[in-house]
Formats: sequence, C-alpha cells, structure tokens
Amino acid sequence: MTGCLWPCVGAAVAGDGAGHRKAGLFRSKPRTPAEVVQHVRDLVTYVLDNKDGSCGGKRDAKLEHRMVELSKGIKEMKGILYGNGEEDPCEEACKQLTKEFFKKNNDTFRQLIVCLQYVDLETQKDVTQVIANLQRQKVDSRLVASEYLEANLDLLDILMSGYENLDIAIHYSTLLRDCIRHQVAARYVLESPHFRTFFDHIQFPDFNIQSDVFKTFKELMTRHKSTVAEFFSKNYDWFFAEFNSKLILSASNYFIRRQAVQLLRDILLERSNIAVMMRYVSSKEHLMIQMNLLRLFVANQEQPPEITSILRANRSKLLRFLKDFTTVEKDDKKFEADKATVISEILALAEKQ
Repeated sequence: MTGCLWPCVGAAVAGDGAGHRKAGLFRSKPRTPAEVVQHVRDLVTYVLDNKDGSCGGKRDAKLEHRMVELSKGIKEMKGILYGNGEEDPCEEACKQLTKEFFKKNNDTFRQLIVCLQYVDLETQKDVTQVIANLQRQKVDSRLVASEYLEANLDLLDILMSGYENLDIAIHYSTLLRDCIRHQVAARYVLESPHFRTFFDHIQFPDFNIQSDVFKTFKELMTRHKSTVAEFFSKNYDWFFAEFNSKLILSASNYFIRRQAVQLLRDILLERSNIAVMMRYVSSKEHLMIQMNLLRLFVANQEQPPEITSILRANRSKLLRFLKDFTTVEKDDKKFEADKATVISEILALAEKQ
C-alpha cells in the first residue's frame, strides 16, 4: 500500500464537526467522511428543491454553483472509497462514510437516485461508482446496504421504472444490478410487477441499453440460486411463455436470440433448477422451439465461417442424433418435416466444401 487517505479521521470525528463547517472555504482540515455525506445531502436537497429555477432557459447562478459543488462532493466521496491514485482508501474512513450514508432516516441514497437525471454525465458515472462501492462495504462484518434496502425496497421500484427514461436508463440499470447483489433486493425485483417489463425493455432499439438490460436480467436469473428456484416454482408458465415468444422466437436481432439461448442453458443446467429442467425438456412445445432454432442455423445461407465449421465438424454426430430423435407422438408430421429439413441441410454441408 502506498498510503492511506484520511489518516486523521478518528481525531477529526472526535472533534467539533460544527467548528469545521463554520470554517467554510477556509477550513484547515479536510471534511470527515460523515461531513462529506452531510455536505452532499445538503447540496442534493437544494438541487431537488430548486431544479425548476431558471431564467431565460438557464439555471440561476446560485443553482449552477450548487450543481458544481455537488459534483465536487460526489468526487470527494469517490476519493474516500477508491483512493486517489497515490494513496489507498482508508478502511476506517470507508466504514464511517458507509455508516453515515446508510444511517436510519438518512435519505442520501434516495435523493441521489432521484437527482441523477439533473446532473451531468460525468457526475452520473461518479454516482454509480460510489453506490457500487457502498453496496460491498461492511461495517462490523455487516452489509449495511442490504439492511438499508430491506427497509427501503421502494427504491428498487424507482430504479426499475428508470428504463422509461432513455437518458438515465443505463445508469439506473447499473445501480439496480449493484443492488441485486443482495438477495433481499433480488427477491423483491423478481416478485415485482415491474419484472415482466424486462422482456420488453430488452428489445429497446438502442443496442447499449438493450445489452445492459439483458445483463441485469441475466444477473437476476443466475446470482441467487435458491431465490431463482423459488421464483420458478411459482412463475414457470408465464416466464417461459414470455421468454420463448419475446426473446427466442421473435427477438428482433441475433444478439438477443444468442444471449437468450445461452441464458436458457445456464438456467436449465443449474443444479438447483433440476425440477425446472425436467419440466422444460418434457414439453413438446419446447422441443419444437429448439428444432426451429437448429433449423435456423443450418438453413442460414449467409452463416459465418465459424458456424459452418462447427456444423461440419459435428455433422456425423448430428445425423446420428437426429436419426433416432423423435417425439412421444409417433405420427407428428410437423416435427418430422422440420427434422427432414435439418437433416437435408446438414447433408448439403458436404456439397458446399
């Protein structure tokens, strides 16, 4: 370690915080972590109370000054949590900042989320980094962020509704992903009516938002094994109906389909989801979906070289598998027609060499 930020933090906290505040711009010592949080809280409150204040389409000078100070305050918190490049963060300072930030009846977290749309892009990034770090901070071996979220679960509703505002969608998605590191938050999101909207948000035309939403969706479906298994025991039918129709069968682009198929594999191969896997593979409808996906791959006239190479390398195995591959219903003409198409295309691979 090259050093430690805030080496005198213990003494500073023991001193007169009010005296430091009176010093204002002429303070001789840096703010303590608790004072930094209080300073940011005061600035955010002012911005939210005066965000509509403008003159000729421009913010008034006082509001503009507070916005600049707020950006500096967020950077100050970020410096405590991450270090400044020359000195490492001090564990005690991080602990004190975390305690103040998540203190009971302290609305700093909530205010920052609401205020995010009014600050500049650089400050938005700093806020997401600060909150990401705070989600992992422990105080006396406790993840206080988890306890805070359990008492303020409505914050997750605010974050989920953020997808409706394209200007902050990615930042809210990032914050939500940090929150669902905690099982209590993930369970709440999975049980929320908002969760169903993920299937629509994943299909946003903006690729960056689309990929970020899917990243959060995947995190929800894979991080907390027991919670996900419990979710499927109650929501299997509607979930896979939406998953199949919106992410696999009618997805607007290859990226969504590929990510959805990979996620499906992860879900079904997870040991805690064994009941889900058995139910899924017992479904004729699901079998037909997978056959159609295979047909899409082999019948694609513009398939990339790597796909062609994989299909050719596994040509014999695929043909052996398909030869004995059947459904419970022996006289299923649609299935047999699809299978014949796939076999025909695989046999034609040899002719394309």
